Amino acid sequence: MANTQALCSAFKLDCLNGYHAFSATTPARTLNTADVFKAAIYLASATVDATTTAYSATGEVANSGSYTAGGPTVTWIAPAKTAGTAANASSTTYTTLSASISVTTFTATAFDAVLLYNSTTSKAISVHTFGSQTITAGTFTLTMPTNDQTTGLIRIT
Repeated sequence: MANTQALCSAFKLDCLNGYHAFSATTPARTLNTADVFKAAIYLASATVDATTTAYSATGEVANSGSYTAGGPTVTWIAPAKTAGTAANASSTTYTTLSASISVTTFTATAFDAVLLYNSTTSKAISVHTFGSQTITAGTFTLTMPTNDQTTGLIRIT
């Protein structure tokens, strides 16, 4: 078993079917209401990858400090896109979390992945891996990249 970084395959279909509202100003399903999103942290022995379709507590780290099952709530920057240079030119749509993910007074052994998911629907979005970590009563922080077409956390081209 291993965690693998990927945009979840089911997420691509879910986007076309309107299952995710990343922004309160341009929602897909309801008037001016964004969905709630979370970041669940997984043990290195778990298996979360491109085939993950929904949040599951299987393989998730245990409750510790400010971390509770399902993970902390996260907020996305409203999705944006680059402009194409010609009528048929491709563009990149992108979004990133508005703040780093931080868990305080956290104790966990051998964890190496975070699953970003829509907790309103439990549908998976993406898996992000990092080197295996062990923390004892400390703060764990995942710093977010710049929100642009080359480093945004979620990029669709």
